Amino acid sequence: MNKELQKVFHYHETTKHSQKRYAKSLGYMDWATQPDPFRIYKNTKNISLPLSFNNPTPPYSLLDEKLPSAPLGEESISQLLQFSLGIAAWKNSGGSSWAVRCNASSGNLHPTESYLILPPMMENAKSTVYHYAPKNHALEILAEFDTNFFDTVEKETFFIALSSIAWREAWKYGERAFRYVQLDAGHAWQALVVSAKMLGWKITRVDNISDEHIAKIIGLDQKNRFFEEEKPDMLLLVSKIERSATLDVTPLVDSLPEHFKGIANKLSPSMHEWKIIDEVEQATSLLQIPQTQTKKCKVTREPSREAKEVVLSRRSIHVMDKEKSKISKEQFHTLLKSVDCSLDGKENSAHLAIFVHRVEGYTQGLYLHVRNQKDLNDFKKEFHDTFLWEKTEFENLYLLEVANFTKASKIISCNQDIASDGAFSLGMICRYSKELFHYNTHRYKELYWECGMIGQQLYLEATSLGLSGTGIGCFLDDLMNINVLGLKNNLYQSMYHFTVGVGYVDSRIETIPAYANR
Repeated sequence: MNKELQKVFHYHETTKHSQKRYAKSLGYMDWATQPDPFRIYKNTKNISLPLSFNNPTPPYSLLDEKLPSAPLGEESISQLLQFSLGIAAWKNSGGSSWAVRCNASSGNLHPTESYLILPPMMENAKSTVYHYAPKNHALEILAEFDTNFFDTVEKETFFIALSSIAWREAWKYGERAFRYVQLDAGHAWQALVVSAKMLGWKITRVDNISDEHIAKIIGLDQKNRFFEEEKPDMLLLVSKIERSATLDVTPLVDSLPEHFKGIANKLSPSMHEWKIIDEVEQATSLLQIPQTQTKKCKVTREPSREAKEVVLSRRSIHVMDKEKSKISKEQFHTLLKSVDCSLDGKENSAHLAIFVHRVEGYTQGLYLHVRNQKDLNDFKKEFHDTFLWEKTEFENLYLLEVANFTKASKIISCNQDIASDGAFSLGMICRYSKELFHYNTHRYKELYWECGMIGQQLYLEATSLGLSGTGIGCFLDDLMNINVLGLKNNLYQSMYHFTVGVGYVDSRIETIPAYANR
């Protein structure tokens, strides 16, 4: 086993929560060093984007149908960003206020940053690299340059790059933060996918590009412009047609200027260093190995609200209303269908181990939603040999054990009631060691991205049905892996948890419209 793989396996084991100990963190909230959730670049030209609240959007139920494509322009770029990475509302309580964004984030800490690489447009005669500043819904110009690269791809094609500032999560969560950073990147990716669908656009992650090239494209390699380290995550190609995930971006990279404009704002007066995060970031920065492409999800849904209303209404719920959280079989099936097939155009690696608490037509118990049938025989060998493996009326969903798991699910989810008081909670079980050995350590991040995409989709699907969802990053890893499922090795690992039900709305918290100052 090479050193990079050893570092990733070591990181994953070291940052597991257990009943005896949690992963290392400061153990308290150091408010003096709380990072600013909004990055800005000083000394740059800003373009204030028009707000899209009044723009008509398709019904959420029709997003997977063939929709007409919007032309590429300032209005459509603005809508894409606002309904994916923008602010949905502000909350106010006890003199404190905080932003709620369209893309979910662990602890609402938002490590993900986004950049656009656009061909000449918006009165700019040159190709341009922009940073998106969600607080003011504006673009900051970082680089302008001449290139013929955009002449070699489909017309009205452009890029969005996502990056992460691990310190924003490590400030609160310590060593486990790298996991949350990658989950948030997946949430942001799926938020962009859904927003693009409203415009009839397609998003594909370029999977033959190195982190080094992504960093160069958005200026992260210019270390003197940053106080906190910001790491590249992914390059997304936005176009009007489905296309290959393989693309030679070398001509674009070669056209970039040596120096970008703007100095990134300092997010904290000081930082606590977490060596193990630096190590796993370095170990997972290898060139990714592309997976085989497959068809993306196309879900048929019942008529629902406008897509923008669903996106802007999404919230993370802290308290589930146990008395109201029983859901219908049809709602349960709709939620599962929305994540049954591939969200990213690659073969599914994540499966859903579901604790069913309050679903009409379903017995309380542990179920498994197998999102890739090639893993079914593995599961039957690796899981407890007492499991039933009874097929249900929902294809690929199996009843494993009949029991009341409300108490167990709460304990597994760091004693959080939201895991037991909803209609169901689940753990996302990923093909793990085989994936890392077959591909390389970059795959570790990609597994979390897949889980984050599933989480974002479940959030939106629940919201469209009048339900509530919440991602759960705090769970006792091996209590789920070993005790509940019976796993004896690391072929599969639980990597993200989620719960769905009916949330309790705290009337003491005031909601303020986003961008009211505009």
